[in-house]
Parts: sequence; structure tokens; C-alpha cells
Amino acid sequence: MKIINSIEQLRKDVIRRKEEGDTIGFVPTMGYLHEGHLALAKQARAENDFVIMSIFVNPTQFGPAEDYEKYPRNEQRDVALAAGADVDIVFMPDVKEMYPRVGTIDITPGVQANVLCGKTRPSHFDGVLKIILKFFNIINPDRSYFGMKDAQQLAIIETFVEDFNFNTTIERVPTKREKDGLAKSSRNVRLTEQERLEAPAIYEALKRGKEIFEEKKDIQQTEDEVRKYIEANISGEIDYISFLAYPSLEPWTTGDEEAILACAVQFEQTRLIDNLLLTTKG
Repeated sequence: MKIINSIEQLRKDVIRRKEEGDTIGFVPTMGYLHEGHLALAKQARAENDFVIMSIFVNPTQFGPAEDYEKYPRNEQRDVALAAGADVDIVFMPDVKEMYPRVGTIDITPGVQANVLCGKTRPSHFDGVLKIILKFFNIINPDRSYFGMKDAQQLAIIETFVEDFNFNTTIERVPTKREKDGLAKSSRNVRLTEQERLEAPAIYEALKRGKEIFEEKKDIQQTEDEVRKYIEANISGEIDYISFLAYPSLEPWTTGDEEAILACAVQFEQTRLIDNLLLTTKG
């Protein structure tokens, strides 16, 4: 496995691989790798000749009061895990490499960013699209791998790729969970002992909401059931509970084939998100 820090060197390696006819799978991460990231790498390895993983904590997707400096980092551990996942290149640029000057052009994601996490993080997805655009231009991957845990991000990136004709296929990878159901996340390490005991109730609440929807097809009752269960079992504060069409993230109607039941909970030092994707037509 090769570790690359410069855009120029990565481009040289990509060009060589493309000339040899290899397909390239790309796994973007912010590091502090866990089983969810490794599942992305595993699928990329199975479907491509060559796998590139980025490890870059992107400052443009953090708001002024958010946890950029506190975001967990462990580069040595990440490199070992990536090697164990049979990744070919780990791209680990620093901030100056990716953002050598203050940019004057912004990318705005549109209406999909006005709900769920985007409602309270107004510039977050602007930063996500900025770094994804840079990665896609540098790597030109055949396939790019994203986890369903960050479902709003995935929906926005799928739309971005379709609307602007990027030459990559977005592959959805199911959420990886702990044995008790908690979605794996780099931020889980910042939960207190008590919060960690409570956190699996988020997934349990979503499952109960799914059951209500399948039985009654009533969005309000579905959201109410999720809220009721979380409030009874978690000390954290609910940020949102939403049932929306997917991937449009517009209000769900009976004609929509997929829907997402999503929620976010703010604990003392970290915010957890989770969701379930539902097939709703018929």
C-alpha cells in the first residue's frame, strides 16, 4: 500500500492505472476508521482493480461552532486498518494541499440541504460538495462508495453526480452497526459511558417507527412513535425526526418508491444521526 500526500503524485498514479486499463474505486473518509469505512473499502476491493481511500478531515464542512479541532484523528491506526482492508493508495493531504488559497467560488446543494442535518448546519453540505468535487477531479474514479448512515449526504452527492454528468457511479453501502444496533461512527468515542448505554435506543426507535408506518401508512404517527421512544430512553436532545421521500428529500407521497425515516440526537459532546430506508410503493 502506498501513502500519497500530494495531488500531483496521486494524479500520476491514477493516469498510469487508467492507461493500464484498471478500474478505480474511491472511498472518501475523514479518518478515524471503523468497520463502516472498512465495509466501503471491502466492496470497492471486490468491484474494482484498484482502490484509493482518502483520509482528510475537511474544514469546509464544519461550521464556526462545530468540532473540527476535536474531530478524532489517529493516522497511524488508520493506515494500518486501510492496509488490512487491501487498499492500494491512501491519499492523506494536508489542508494547504487541498485548499492552497481562499476560494472565491461556492457550490450550493439546493433544496435537499434545507432539511434534516442541513436545516441546522447551513453551510455543511456546501463544504461536502466542494471537497467531493475536488476529489472527483483529481481521481476520476469509476465507482465511489458512500455509506447509508449519512443518507442526506449520499442523496445530495447522487444528485450532484447526475446533474453535472460526473464520470463515476455512486455505490450505496448499508450502515454498519454495533451488536446493540448503534450505527458505527467516528464520533461514538466521544459519548460518555451513560450516553453509550442510551444511544442504541435511536435505532430501536426507528425500527418501531418503521413498524407503525408499515401498519398504518401515517407519517405523523410514525414520527410521533420515534419521538416518544427516544424521549423515554435517551437523555440527549432530539434535533429532528423526519419521514421524507428518498433521495429527493421532499415530502413523501404514495407515489414515491423509497422513503427515509431519519433522526438526529444531540448528546453533551457529540451529535448522532441514524436512519432507515423504506421501500414504500405497493
